[in-house]
Amino acid sequence: MTITTIDTAPVAPVNTASTLEAWLPLVGRVLIAAIFIISGLSKIADPAGSMAYIASVGLPLPAVALAGAILVEVVGGALLISGYKVRAVATVIALFSLATAAFFHNNLADQNQFIHFFKNIAIAGGLLQIVAFGKTRA
Repeated sequence: MTITTIDTAPVAPVNTASTLEAWLPLVGRVLIAAIFIISGLSKIADPAGSMAYIASVGLPLPAVALAGAILVEVVGGALLISGYKVRAVATVIALFSLATAAFFHNNLADQNQFIHFFKNIAIAGGLLQIVAFGKTRA
C-alpha cells in the first residue's frame, strides 16, 4: 500500500477588511459625484429652465452661472471619481455645495428647502472628509 501525500503551499488568508478599505474611498467618491454629474447633465438638457431658475433667485449673469455650475458638477464630478487632484476638486465642489445651499435653498421655513439646505451641508461635510484624507487608495 502506497500513501500519497499532496504537497500544498501555504495560502495567505484573504483579509476582507483591508480589501474593503481599499475600495471604499472610490465607492464613496462615486456616490458623492453621482448627484453632481446627474444635476449637471440635467442643466445641459434644459439650459433655458436652468437659467430661469438661476435668475429667479436674483443671481446676475445666469448664462455664466449656468456654465460654471455645469463645469463644477460634470467635470468636477468626473475628476472626483477619477481620483485626480481629489483634495482640490473636493474643495471646489464643497464650496459650490455651500453656495448652492445659501443661494437656492435659504427659505428654511419651507420644509423642502430646509431639507435641501441641509442635504447640501451634509454633502459638503462628506467632501471635506475627502479634503482631509485625500484619495487614500483605489
